[in-house]
Amino acid sequence: MKHSNISIFIPHIGCPHMCSFCDQRTISGAQHLPDGNEVREICEKALGEVRDPRNTEIAFFGGSFTAIPRDYMLELLEAAREYVGEGRFAGIRCSTRPDCIDFDVLQLLKSYGVRAIELGAQSLDDEVLVLNERGHTVSDVGDACELIRAFGFELGLQMMIGLYGSTPEKEWATIERIIALSPDTVRIYPVVVLRNTRLGELLLSGEYKPFSFDKAVEIAASAMAMFENSGIKVIKCGLHASEFVEHDMVGGFYHPAFRELCEALIYRHNMEFELKSEKAMPRIAVFEVNPACISKAVGQKKANIIYFKEIGTDIKIIGDKNVPKYRCKLRR
Repeated sequence: MKHSNISIFIPHIGCPHMCSFCDQRTISGAQHLPDGNEVREICEKALGEVRDPRNTEIAFFGGSFTAIPRDYMLELLEAAREYVGEGRFAGIRCSTRPDCIDFDVLQLLKSYGVRAIELGAQSLDDEVLVLNERGHTVSDVGDACELIRAFGFELGLQMMIGLYGSTPEKEWATIERIIALSPDTVRIYPVVVLRNTRLGELLLSGEYKPFSFDKAVEIAASAMAMFENSGIKVIKCGLHASEFVEHDMVGGFYHPAFRELCEALIYRHNMEFELKSEKAMPRIAVFEVNPACISKAVGQKKANIIYFKEIGTDIKIIGDKNVPKYRCKLRR
């Protein structure tokens, strides 16, 4: 059964910094602070709607959860804990900043049934972190990961592609450093530039020149493949569709089906690799992929079918449950 979250968004009050890309109201759509009673209402409603509560977590997202006022954090945790265990939800997860993790807060989170902690690392390049006013270092990320692991939490890292001052080479290095930290999960967020942010000002002034949309897709697709091959689950790629984002964005790499674009590119590259092993480019090629991935291999609006047809090969994609995710096998 697929894992799911009951997402409860906590606005910007927990963040000690306003990062270059951040307009938290726009990103989360949250404009007020949920209290403990609202958490109970959300959980109660979800219990009657979620198919498998035992594979579902209550998730505090949107801000830096461990940096919000302690009394408020405890109020939220007290309410959420009432809905964990004994046939209810599996546990609690939260997202926070790497520099808002210490022994005491981890001990507290553990006592309230928190199982997973996601860190907004964004980049593992110190120069990029400074330019985007993150307020923490690469070393802070490593230290936080080590401590979270020591407490036995599931560890998640969040990566942002295309920040001010980044380059494709810096993105590849961040991907490799994330792999070296061995998180359980990763979220990949291509930069979306919002109005009323520092990044928006830099873009409009011409000082910030993002690389192309195609390059962002290429980097994200490579990251997905590398993470999955390293046993790291990619639980999100791309920002969720939102009327707030579409209204307030002034640039960046937003697409409502960004993950699907990346997955199609992974398959395209793998199919090209298989075809290059042939003595001559075949006129017709049949590829076997995992049945759950046929639409990914075909591509959005049959993009991969069209791509190969334009270079002279008609491809057909069929299912084979023995083929791993993102792999393909040329039938000979």
